[in-house]
Amino acid sequence: MNETIRNDFPILKRTVYGKPLIYLDNAATTQKPRSVVEKITEEYYNVNANIHRGVHFLSQQATEVHEEARRTVQKFINAARPGEIIFTRGATESINLIASGFVYELMSPGDEIIISGMEHHSNIVPWQIQAARYDISIRVIPVNEDGELDMDTFVNLFTKKTKLVSVTHISNVLGTVNPVKELIRIAHEHNVPVLIDGAQAVAHQKVDVQELDADFYAFSGHKVYGPTGIGILYGKEKWLDKIPPYQGGGEMIASVSFEKTTFNGLPFKFEAGTPDYIGSAALAIALDYINDIGLPEIAAYEDRLLHYATQRLTAIEGIRIFGPSRNKSAVISFLAGNIHHYDMGMLLDRLGIAVRTGHHCAEPLMHRMGVEGTVRASFAFYNTMEEIDSLASGIEQVCRMFQKNCK
Repeated sequence: MNETIRNDFPILKRTVYGKPLIYLDNAATTQKPRSVVEKITEEYYNVNANIHRGVHFLSQQATEVHEEARRTVQKFINAARPGEIIFTRGATESINLIASGFVYELMSPGDEIIISGMEHHSNIVPWQIQAARYDISIRVIPVNEDGELDMDTFVNLFTKKTKLVSVTHISNVLGTVNPVKELIRIAHEHNVPVLIDGAQAVAHQKVDVQELDADFYAFSGHKVYGPTGIGILYGKEKWLDKIPPYQGGGEMIASVSFEKTTFNGLPFKFEAGTPDYIGSAALAIALDYINDIGLPEIAAYEDRLLHYATQRLTAIEGIRIFGPSRNKSAVISFLAGNIHHYDMGMLLDRLGIAVRTGHHCAEPLMHRMGVEGTVRASFAFYNTMEEIDSLASGIEQVCRMFQKNCK
């Protein structure tokens, strides 16, 4: 990727502790191109009015911008219709929406849901809350030594009580790209719907929900170069029609009396209250920005970054990289000897290098790997090979400080 693209991200020009910022925490959140930030300003200054219920010009204009953003998302993931796109606050709320409504309406005590051993807490805790509330069971697909799902065990997890599968598309810790199309195919052979947590996927590869045959797909705007506080839940119309509203309030109703409320149709049934219509407009700009670069080009470039980073880091004595999957996205989780991940992250920060440390909201996976946490470097299309060289040099510098601890 060229300097023109980096110029679209003003934050990349700033310094940290007198060092040029090297931002390698993209799995946590991506930076925003100038066009996204400008869109937020433009909307607030020129088109700000509450949507859907107003007859005046600004309200109608804001409504059209919001609904056009929904159509942009629809096209981005190739949903069949705009009504299958629900605006939420993020992937976490999207998963909670399904966990709440699906379990309440379509599951009974003793029923089972299948998740995987590499899930983010956002795809574990909502199901545990529902399990405690409705006495359902959670079954877990194991993770093998290569950081991949044990597909043979997955096949054998299904019983007559299995009602839903919910798995991540790409691990936020390991970078493993799961065979979600195959997972969906197997689940559908048992007439079981599938929810895919796509928070780590949509910014890195083309997602076609119809080609995958996903029943539900969730992602967050802030991980795909859009603003914080907005996300997407895609759901097949046949399933969304069966699930009750997640929240009550304005917009999600058809009529209200003290005796009875009837609900609005899709997608509004799930969008109670004033939506983030400014955020939706900015998210659409972010998706357009990605499309202009091209997801195939992004994927190819980030793959080169990943392979180069893997080569550079494995050459450092004492480095352990977790998750050597055959199919991997642009994430490297590592430890250097017995240097604590927090110490490594803090010292790299002093060199201007932003990485993530800790359990990455995936404590069960950490237990599986036998560690408390890792250092995670995650890459985006605006990162460079030179930044990876700086990362490797920084790790070597920290290792020299600790000497024996890095071997």
